[in-house]
Amino acid sequence: MIRNAVHHVFGFSYLSARAFASAFSPPYRWRDVFRQIDFVAAESLPIVLLCVCAAAMVTIIEASFHMKIVIQNDSMVPGFAAMLILRELGAVVMALLVTSRAGAGMAAEIGSMKVTEQVEALQMLGLDPVRFLVAPRLVACAIAGALLSLVANIVCLMAAMSVSVVKLGYTAELFLEMSRPFVSGQDLLFAVIKGAVFGAVIPLFSCYSGLNCRPGAEGVGLATTNAVVASSVAIIVLDFIMSYLMSFYY
Repeated sequence: MIRNAVHHVFGFSYLSARAFASAFSPPYRWRDVFRQIDFVAAESLPIVLLCVCAAAMVTIIEASFHMKIVIQNDSMVPGFAAMLILRELGAVVMALLVTSRAGAGMAAEIGSMKVTEQVEALQMLGLDPVRFLVAPRLVACAIAGALLSLVANIVCLMAAMSVSVVKLGYTAELFLEMSRPFVSGQDLLFAVIKGAVFGAVIPLFSCYSGLNCRPGAEGVGLATTNAVVASSVAIIVLDFIMSYLMSFYY
């Protein structure tokens, strides 16, 4: 078991190094990159916005309810909600949703190519599978993660503000005024950076699982499951590490 774990760690590290080297060296496969951005960002946007808006609404309502119980007023709800959304909620929820949708799709696609020997066919044609399959997805997912994080956080804040206006009796101006001491543009910048890092992690785990897929339909399903689980765990761990490091700059 330990030998198998060490094998996967070294294999994943080697694939990641090759993917980053291929991503930043010519020739660049921009057509594949734009196609993957459309798949990851544009097609994931509706479900991401729906879920982050729902999460923002629940956050506002629950925070108001418990603050009224503990301190008998909810005047700090806008500030705490805005801080939670920008520093954690928007980027993490977005990344987990993209993992379950786009990451699973990438793992299944590349796993199917591995099972049907299309990856070996690329090698026979003199094409590097990492440059051909992994590098475009890495670049695309990093860009898509940053864009989705930016949009998700802005829409999430708007949803929180709308609930505050409708449910809690705040005005939009008052919500923004009460949020200003808690958050700034730097928080949004850090959220975009988190989104880009989370986005880059997803194709690495997905492609590694696909390229190491076992034969048969069961192997493809297992590779997809492993990709989603590994990416989700990596996102949570990276979120803790990045939040800790970014806390020195607040």
